[in-house]
Amino acid sequence: MGVMVAGTVGAQPTRLPLASTDRLVPHNTTVEAVRFGGRNAVRVAVAPEVTARPEVRAGMIEPETYVRIADLAFANGVIEVEVASAPAKDAPAGARGFAGLAFRLAHDRESTTAPRYDAFYLRPTNGRSDDQERRNHAAQYISHPDWTWSRLRRETPSRYEAYVDLVPDRWTRLRIDVRGAKARLFVNGAEEPTLIVNDLKTGPGAAGGVALWIGPGTVAYFRKLVVTPM
Repeated sequence: MGVMVAGTVGAQPTRLPLASTDRLVPHNTTVEAVRFGGRNAVRVAVAPEVTARPEVRAGMIEPETYVRIADLAFANGVIEVEVASAPAKDAPAGARGFAGLAFRLAHDRESTTAPRYDAFYLRPTNGRSDDQERRNHAAQYISHPDWTWSRLRRETPSRYEAYVDLVPDRWTRLRIDVRGAKARLFVNGAEEPTLIVNDLKTGPGAAGGVALWIGPGTVAYFRKLVVTPM
């Protein structure tokens, strides 16, 4: 099968209901088809063998954890999905149910180099927290391997994070609009973006894969992925 490139003139949208694991390639994760909230979806969690690693349990490293969509490359356009997530039962205290979408993903599974990608994700347990600072960190942009959430927060406080109303394990619609070096995150059909990034760290001409992304201590459910090229 050839690679379907989202972001080329004349290309058609790629629609995946995510009712099965077809075309889903886990990376440090497990993925299975399930029913959640009365809907068909896929469940994504950190692989047990990854969670069991001493350096992961101690919080010394955060391994890359995502599910790549096979045979799909993306440069510019719109990515949409529905996601519901929450911390796993055995998650560390700092877990927030981190879940979202990675795009422009470049990763050779045979290589030892870290994957490169941009991503938007949510922290659903922050959405209605009584702590205003936590609320302000409900939505996040990152660009790995260099621009982690901690570096962005340290060097550019508040620029790549925003508040949005969220509830754990409730279906939430995400839409990411990517144009060159700019990307906007829309949540639950809002007309205005929750978060605007004017300087995507992968650069204006980058391209790569699309992935269902989760963070440490998360169990997430995804459904109805649509990738529309520009």
